[in-house]
Amino acid sequence: MSKGIENSEHNSGSNRVGNDKIAYLGLGLMGEAMAVNLAKAGLNVVGWNRTPGKPGAAALIAAGGKVEKTIEDAVKDAAVIFTCLGDVGDVEQVLIEKGGVCDYAPNGAVIADFSTIGPDAAKRIYDSLKAKGMYFLDAPVTGGDVGARNGTLTIMVGGDETAFQKALPALEKMGKNVKLCGPSGAGQALKLCNQILCAVNMISVCEALQLAKRLGVDENFVVDVLSAGAGGSWALSNLGPRILKDDFAPGFALKHMLKDLRLVFENIDGNSDSLPGTKLAQELFKKVGEDNGSDSGGANGARGTQAMKLAYD
Repeated sequence: MSKGIENSEHNSGSNRVGNDKIAYLGLGLMGEAMAVNLAKAGLNVVGWNRTPGKPGAAALIAAGGKVEKTIEDAVKDAAVIFTCLGDVGDVEQVLIEKGGVCDYAPNGAVIADFSTIGPDAAKRIYDSLKAKGMYFLDAPVTGGDVGARNGTLTIMVGGDETAFQKALPALEKMGKNVKLCGPSGAGQALKLCNQILCAVNMISVCEALQLAKRLGVDENFVVDVLSAGAGGSWALSNLGPRILKDDFAPGFALKHMLKDLRLVFENIDGNSDSLPGTKLAQELFKKVGEDNGSDSGGANGARGTQAMKLAYD
């Protein structure tokens, strides 16, 4: 039985990961690329996925990692455990429910979750794992599939400094901008702010392209010329070209953005009127899902957030 984090023999451990075992749970679109980068960096990576046989498992093995069939085998003796899952329920099931990481990870293990689950859930998980002698970092990311493949993600971390320093060498193999943003929940809070920026910015990208079309200007100039100006943005530079090609394959799935915007309002007690721009973005994303099927089009049956353009057609 764990005696709590205060008594962990790992509390004063080195901030070097070295040959220590790293577990990575969740080998989907983002998780696959991030786990592969860890393995390519020469780290001892062991993966696990809820659904066996997915491409992510084969990719990790090809990069020099291993894949186990159970959570227990993946996390036992792991110094650092990363998870990249889905919604709040998924993360809680894998981390703190019976048969999850909490039952098998060693005392003092650092568990960092890359999912977007909101600050309230992050604090609950932090408290639950701390009681079992484990550290928890909420570490949501931004940068999309491109950033995951290139190891250039921004990783926003909430939690204890000791845990952050222990995980940092591995985090830096996956992200270019890795910041400890405050105590538990701080990473999630900042990620929700980021999702507002992304969601509302997608309105401006779609409306700028719509205006150019109505005024008889080649829409390509919106991307080619304005990306370098004061109105430029990551979304315009990276998703604008996809919109112009009617390419709605997901870098970040629309259904995940809808989940994140739901979390925004849940974490402020549902008061959507205080964020009118975010509320409008949520309505437009929902319209695309309802009118065109959020489970159709694009890889794995999911559209990317650039599909907001369809709400203007």
